[in-house]
Amino acid sequence: MCTCGAPLLVNYDLEGVKKNLSPEDLKERTNTLWRYHELLPVEDEDNMVSLGEGMTPLVSLPQLGKDMSMKNLLMKDEGLIPTGTFKARGAAVGVSKAKEVGVKELAMPTNGNAGAAWALYASRAGLQSTVVMPDDAPKITRNEVASSGANLYLVNGLISDAGKIVGKAVKDHDLYDASTLKEPYRIEGKKTMGLEIAEQLNWKMPDVILYPTGGGVGLIGIYKALNELKEIGWVVGKLPRLVAVQATGCAPIVKAWEEGKSDSEFWNESETLAFGINVPKALGDFLVLDAIYKTDGCAIAIDDESMVQEQEKVARLEGSFVCPEGAAAFVATRRLREQGWIQEEETVVVLNTGAGIKYPDTVQVNPEMLEKDDVIRRVENVINK
Repeated sequence: MCTCGAPLLVNYDLEGVKKNLSPEDLKERTNTLWRYHELLPVEDEDNMVSLGEGMTPLVSLPQLGKDMSMKNLLMKDEGLIPTGTFKARGAAVGVSKAKEVGVKELAMPTNGNAGAAWALYASRAGLQSTVVMPDDAPKITRNEVASSGANLYLVNGLISDAGKIVGKAVKDHDLYDASTLKEPYRIEGKKTMGLEIAEQLNWKMPDVILYPTGGGVGLIGIYKALNELKEIGWVVGKLPRLVAVQATGCAPIVKAWEEGKSDSEFWNESETLAFGINVPKALGDFLVLDAIYKTDGCAIAIDDESMVQEQEKVARLEGSFVCPEGAAAFVATRRLREQGWIQEEETVVVLNTGAGIKYPDTVQVNPEMLEKDDVIRRVENVINK
């Protein structure tokens, strides 16, 4: 991060990339995010820390699309990536670059999934890590961090409170600050979602991309990726309209967008079951809003109840158990289609940022489905047949 407090972004010799790399060159490469290494910051491949992350499927959703009156609804499913969420992308590139510059120990605040990913990748790289998260973060992510050998600390508060603790630890113990946008390489890992979407669509850009937005690094990264691809001539035309999806219980970006502002205000008493987007104030909020404005996109907030209902509907219609944040993005798609903001013929990509099984406490099941007597009766009926 710049001494002025603003995030730093990585620039590349895109003219050189344009001269020395073509889409054809990618066909013989491994199906991980490192296939785009010319557009990533790690210089020595010996420093690449990988668990096979990247190239997640871009899945057609015809039944859900029909339910929404949409012909070209697609899901970029990040639930199939190592550690179960898209956070593995930022961790892979961030940890790799940290290793390359000689970092021995990193520290970061997290709502859960990012801390788990960075702790596990740090372990893979032979680095020590310190992770601070709210004490109500999901048990599964706490277990991942603890199992990795990281130093885990729980705080009675929000991720913003965890961030203050990390900031002091970084200063007092000279640790590498891996907080969101405090280092420039997490974005580079996240941007590979945009590179993959473009490649999977045969270098044609979709009309709309919806992204569950907490810190907003993925949206910033996708916007950066598509601009880089446009500069090297691999894609042409107008960029897709980018949509930041938040929760009604924590919607600082939405409020700022509705008011036409360039940055957001701290969201007091934030609360949502989609803990991955429970970020009261994103350090890169101005970058998120800039990407929305420049692509004629929008920001929309979704209530928790609607997320749960949509999570069930996606599973029932398409057989995909998405995370609550992903479900929020699908609700947003549905509402924007109902409003006419999304047209029936448009190609729409929804980011599902994690596997639903990582969120056991958010799953809502109809109690009638779990009635013991009814379950026994159904089993007996099957046996008798």
